Amino acid sequence: MRNRFGIAEWYGRPFRGLDVAARHELARIALDRGAEPPPCPFQPHRPVCPKRGGVCSIQSYSEDADGRIGSPVDSPVITCPRRFEEGTMLARWLADIVGFDANRIQIATEVPFLRSTATGKAAGKIDMVVAEVSEAGVRWYGLEIQAVYFSGEGMSSEFLALEDDSASDPPFPTATRRPDWRSSSAKRLMPQLQIKGPTLRRWGTKLAVAVDRPFFDSVGGSGENPAQSLSEGDVIWLVPELRRFPDGSHRLVRGHWEALTLEDTSEKLLAAETMKKEDFDRSLETKLRRLE
Repeated sequence: MRNRFGIAEWYGRPFRGLDVAARHELARIALDRGAEPPPCPFQPHRPVCPKRGGVCSIQSYSEDADGRIGSPVDSPVITCPRRFEEGTMLARWLADIVGFDANRIQIATEVPFLRSTATGKAAGKIDMVVAEVSEAGVRWYGLEIQAVYFSGEGMSSEFLALEDDSASDPPFPTATRRPDWRSSSAKRLMPQLQIKGPTLRRWGTKLAVAVDRPFFDSVGGSGENPAQSLSEGDVIWLVPELRRFPDGSHRLVRGHWEALTLEDTSEKLLAAETMKKEDFDRSLETKLRRLE
């Protein structure tokens, strides 16, 4: 039997808990057939879902004997950064780690950090700032949130299949796709940390980064003796888990955290080794084609 990644949560709802009518309705929304997307249940004030297609997280599934979706395999993988905002858990967790008074916590999102030298306008932002505001002033930490991109065919074929399918169990995912850990880490997250981390270090504060457990495991996971002292690192790694509960829901819960230096963080995100030449040559031979 095959395993393939499909939808785990769709417009904030557990995919396996949707009946046929709900799947048809959400497919029409995802395909932009006129209906307005529903509110995002994870963001404060529940604004309309901003993500095209509405897929919050994806999940590897086995294929059952009838060619339908079978059992989930491993943990869901978060593909929308807004999914991390459930219950303001991340902000409260970071505040606990750095010792903020729970009654004095304030947050700001999308805070301008870089300014274009050509236009003077904001050219880069910190995803979230978690602050403690008191008579003594404001103490704060930056927080970058990184969801996962996926490679392979987009989700449109999935939505089309779901729009037409009327069986009680959802169809097996239509195409092969998988989390693109490399693009999400080395190509996306690392440049953000390299730009912002040194400046925050000079300013006397730190940058935190939040990724889910599968992402963290993909870049090596935790070492044997992870540091949980803020004095030992420049970057605070928050690793929440998207946990499945018996009622079929998924909830974001606190998982692992550790402090790493900026240098160790870069090494973790770049973790890769050059292929042996003979392996490269073998791969190259399978891809070469005549120039047309």
